[in-house]
Amino acid sequence: MRRSVLIASALFAAALALAPLSAAQTMLPDAGEPREPLTLTLDEALQIALVRNYAIRVERMNVEQASAQVREAWGDAWPLVDLTSSYTRNLKSANPFAGSEAGGLFSSFGFTDWLSFNERARTDDDAATVPIDFDEFSDRQEDGLDAVGASFGGDANPFAVPNEFLNSVSITQKLFSASLFVGIRGSQYYKDLTDETLKRQRQLVLHEVRRAFYQALLSLKQAEVARLSVERTRATLDETVQRVAQGLAPKFQRLTAEVELANLETEQVEIAGAAAEALDNLKMQIGIPVEQPIRLRGDLETEERGRFLTVSTESAVDLALRHRPDLEQARIAVTLQRVNRRLAQMEYMPAVDAVANISYIGRVPDDRTRIITEDRDNFTYRSESVDFFSQSYWNPAVSAGVRLTWNIFNGFRTGAQVQQRSVALHQAELQYDQTLQQIRMNVQGALRDLDAAQRRILAQDQNVRRAELNYEYARARLAEGVASPVEERTASEQLDQSRLNRLRALYDYLVAQSALETSLGMTHWNAEEPRLTNK
Repeated sequence: MRRSVLIASALFAAALALAPLSAAQTMLPDAGEPREPLTLTLDEALQIALVRNYAIRVERMNVEQASAQVREAWGDAWPLVDLTSSYTRNLKSANPFAGSEAGGLFSSFGFTDWLSFNERARTDDDAATVPIDFDEFSDRQEDGLDAVGASFGGDANPFAVPNEFLNSVSITQKLFSASLFVGIRGSQYYKDLTDETLKRQRQLVLHEVRRAFYQALLSLKQAEVARLSVERTRATLDETVQRVAQGLAPKFQRLTAEVELANLETEQVEIAGAAAEALDNLKMQIGIPVEQPIRLRGDLETEERGRFLTVSTESAVDLALRHRPDLEQARIAVTLQRVNRRLAQMEYMPAVDAVANISYIGRVPDDRTRIITEDRDNFTYRSESVDFFSQSYWNPAVSAGVRLTWNIFNGFRTGAQVQQRSVALHQAELQYDQTLQQIRMNVQGALRDLDAAQRRILAQDQNVRRAELNYEYARARLAEGVASPVEERTASEQLDQSRLNRLRALYDYLVAQSALETSLGMTHWNAEEPRLTNK
């Protein structure tokens, strides 16, 4: 039966975790709606806290962020693809052949045309075509260009193109990078670290919710005891007033009862305020709005006790060392620092990348009019317009290669980083040892507190029985007229104090039990709890 209830509770908590907002909205009214009191048991409060507690929600976001960092680290192993598109307007371009002999070479191209013309004139069968000198050849070319409205030569840079367009895709793939997979492994360790942090935060939150729930129950019980004490004192005052009226008691007894009643009513108001504050604290721990009224279903008397009274210290410490997430967290922190140091050492290693570039380059002039000669006629020209996307302006370019990057000297920065990571590693190892000793101390302290609270409960059980018997005797003696109301009130106060002391002992025991569970790394409703060796 217990196993089925625990499994059902676990399934309910899992359903809340999968849909935290919808679950919270179904259990809690909207801000504009009238709020009905929400009745909570301890298990229900714990399950809601696992979804709505602020600290758990923050840690859950840290886990999501760490998962994204793992994906980011793996992203460096994939090819890097960049698309680039640019436009450049060349307002004035430098002559690429200035200061070299190449300019004379291009100036001789006119002589080449003249020599070619004279060679054809000498070798053809037409007697009218005869060789001419260079000046006449140049003049006739200029006349032909003037006929179509074009010019010949000029001082402009013949290699300048005013409009340049570049569209390229570059691909880079890491072939060898010593730091790549070390970084991926480090990000995974960090993800594991946040997972353990979330587990520990859940355990701490469950403990805080249990303590707040028990504190609220204790405060409500204290308020109830104060109310009953006021009612008994008010009844005693009524009896005293009658006795004074009958002349059976002096007036100072009535005045004393009235003062005592006023003091108790003031104390009752203070205790009621403390109870309301305890309920608000419970709401904050659970993560529900403070303005939401709640009622608690439970009793300090009925909570499970005695599970750990026969546990040996050695068995408890061994269990804690195997199940405490913060110890695993400290161990992962040491491993993570080792990875960080290794990552710094990888800066000494080279990196090899495969690179490829595919480009489509356009060099388009403003004036896209082209002057060409007629077939075998050096002096007759015609002009034609060239399309913007003509192949004469646009050309593809493809390149591929391998790039090696190896830092030879960086001012001893890598060595300093390795030294820093080594110090951080030693610090993490010290923190691991400190966490180990802290866990041992927590377990031993929780066992001592649990044993002390159990002893107090046993002592207060006997004390409450004695106080109840004493109060019954005082009431009987007062009814027989052989005791004064002062004796009856004194017995009543002793009974109230004994019951409150027992409630505080119960509260301390339950809190100590919860603290022990937390120090052992256990949850409150584990379906399968590890077995502990008895003393």
